[in-house]
Amino acid sequence: MYDSIISVDGLTVELGGNPVLRGMALTVAPGEIVAVVGPNGSGKSTLLRCLAALQPPTSGTVRVFGEPPADDAAFWRRVALLSDEPAWYPGLTAHEHLELMGAVYAEARMTVDTALETFDLVERADAPPLNLSTGQRQRLSLAATLLRPSTLLLLDEPERGLDAGFRASLADLLDEYADEGGTVVMATHDQGLAARARQISPTGTVAA
Repeated sequence: MYDSIISVDGLTVELGGNPVLRGMALTVAPGEIVAVVGPNGSGKSTLLRCLAALQPPTSGTVRVFGEPPADDAAFWRRVALLSDEPAWYPGLTAHEHLELMGAVYAEARMTVDTALETFDLVERADAPPLNLSTGQRQRLSLAATLLRPSTLLLLDEPERGLDAGFRASLADLLDEYADEGGTVVMATHDQGLAARARQISPTGTVAA
């Protein structure tokens, strides 16, 4: 059994011989929202990749749900990751993308219609993603991520392309997710999102 959803100790990652993370420690409790803050190049995305089993550490330990993260079906049943924009299926509309997600995960957190309304996509439901604006595609990515059941959300700059109004709505949605017992770790430059979370920095110094 585990007490913390995430436990990181002495995490060091070198890429191309250059240190990106150095001796980082982090503990995240169930139901907590953590904002990873800092300038570009400080290792925020690298930390998320380590937590998602997509980047092996050079040294140190990373545990998620009490075990080293593994890129397998059992891990991804509990973890939802939003990083780069996904490769959309050609010919499928926004509505059909969400339907597909709902079909894959029988116990979805919300219906497709609710997701479209929540993420302000009702009027663009019949458009393919590549015909959407950057902000609309980001909202579709977030809808797909939050529609599926999960225990841990890993979000890399979820505010990308969103206007100020929807960034505030996103903060409310993440609060709701945590209130349901979920845990959130997000790399963000958005001060509003960060202010409503516990802030940490890969460099050990929390940005002002």
